[in-house]
Amino acid sequence: MQPEKKQLEILLMHYFRECYSGFPRGKLVPSESPDFILTLKSRNNLGIELTRLNPLNARLPDEMELLKNSTRKKIIETARFLFEENSSLKLFVKFLFSENKLIPEERELPVSAQLTNIIRKAVAAKHPNSFFRESFESEVLPEGLDALLIVHHPELLVSFWERSNNLGVSDDVVADIREAIYKKDEKLRHYQKRRLNYYWLLINTDRLRGIKSYNLPNKILNHNFQSRFQHVFLFDLIKSDVFQLV
Repeated sequence: MQPEKKQLEILLMHYFRECYSGFPRGKLVPSESPDFILTLKSRNNLGIELTRLNPLNARLPDEMELLKNSTRKKIIETARFLFEENSSLKLFVKFLFSENKLIPEERELPVSAQLTNIIRKAVAAKHPNSFFRESFESEVLPEGLDALLIVHHPELLVSFWERSNNLGVSDDVVADIREAIYKKDEKLRHYQKRRLNYYWLLINTDRLRGIKSYNLPNKILNHNFQSRFQHVFLFDLIKSDVFQLV
């Protein structure tokens, strides 16, 4: 059995593989330093390292935000409890709550129950030994939620039910990406001891958003990032969007 962190990495790697049309064919094997090795038909080996985008300068939550997050945590925990009462299926679930429509205390339980029903219906016909993903927008979700992501991989033996952007919202997404690349570039010499032919870096983020209101995808794609990896990708999990940075 793989450790919990590696189980989640396997799920995210297969999710990225499905979303990125340019992903090369080959045998993908979990590894360490880098996280995955893809053996290509040419017999070359591609190493892929995963990391999560960390909002380094995220502002500290005020009292109101702490209260909102506490409510959201209770909603998620209740929905998970209700779902797992009748299902042994392990899921990776991300909840993107609205910043404009807050959920009052009296709606916590009804919202949890509605979310449980949505998730149950979404996975009802799915085979537990297969990879699958489902996503929902605000139109079909309880008021107060903007999006819901459900992903499953048979390697996943523990559940991950989380609030999106639970690390905080970035003050400068470009600077955070630069820092993520810099930290992994520093470790690339260690990865190169494996003598692989190519190296990719995959940066995951729950939902690409920042405190400033400019068009983040355009700003990122118009920015010139540098790296010693052959390719660097930013993967928006909620939107299933892949941005090639290098």
